[in-house]
Amino acid sequence: MTIKPLGDRVVIKSVEAEETTKSGIVLPGSAQEKPQVAEVVEVGPGGVVDGKEIKMEVAKGDKVLYSKYAGTEVKLDGEELMIVRQSDILAIVK
Repeated sequence: MTIKPLGDRVVIKSVEAEETTKSGIVLPGSAQEKPQVAEVVEVGPGGVVDGKEIKMEVAKGDKVLYSKYAGTEVKLDGEELMIVRQSDILAIVK
């Protein structure tokens, strides 16, 4: 099954966080903060959204930094994904 976002929405998948601190301490999954860096899986077409012309700035495969409380979490074929508006994406990480 595939998912195709509408309008200015983007489907992202969280990138796994480091499990070891710089000093060598291994953090269990429960102690780790949820990462805010994700990979773009699918991008909506943009177009006119709420009366404004929206040009999509991100592309499939980009790594992005997104707002902490943004989006809607969905589970598809066992994968945890998020659907966010392009305005909730803060930056492209290179």
